[in-house]
Amino acid sequence: MTQRTPSQRLDSVDDLLLFRLGLLSAEAGAMVVRLCEGRYGITRREWRVLGLLYGHEGVPPSTLAERAHLDRARTSRAISTLVEKQLIKRTTTPSDRRGARLTLTAEGLRLYQDLMPEVQEINRRILGVLSPEDMVQLDSFLARLHASAQALKKEIAPDLPKTYRLRGRQFSGDTSL
Repeated sequence: MTQRTPSQRLDSVDDLLLFRLGLLSAEAGAMVVRLCEGRYGITRREWRVLGLLYGHEGVPPSTLAERAHLDRARTSRAISTLVEKQLIKRTTTPSDRRGARLTLTAEGLRLYQDLMPEVQEINRRILGVLSPEDMVQLDSFLARLHASAQALKKEIAPDLPKTYRLRGRQFSGDTSL
């Protein structure tokens, strides 16, 4: 009898795809956090915003939030901190004083150019156990899994209860919990 893989079993939390990906992300992410915070003085969220802004200067904060898959409040806090650290610049648009555009400062660009190769090297070393053919398959599998998750989200999200994420409870409208 052939041994079933964790992805086939799904018997315990340890077998679940999202749990296993979370473990990988936590292991690899910890190294990136140490680089960001210890060497460059920014948080992982700030790095995400900075990295996504690179090559897409002049975007509004709402677009950046969508690209970062963060809510607008968290994105706004990261943007404000990066502005205070003089790593990005926020300018208002002449036609709409409430509208803003974001660009990297020279210092922000320098930080990105210093940090990105180090993050790329961590990724290269993790992926180093895979052959070039494995990497092609991995990229294909990830794209397929992402598309599957997006389709499932559209299908079942409307039926899922709303939650108050800070408390891990169903949202009742009362935030005084």
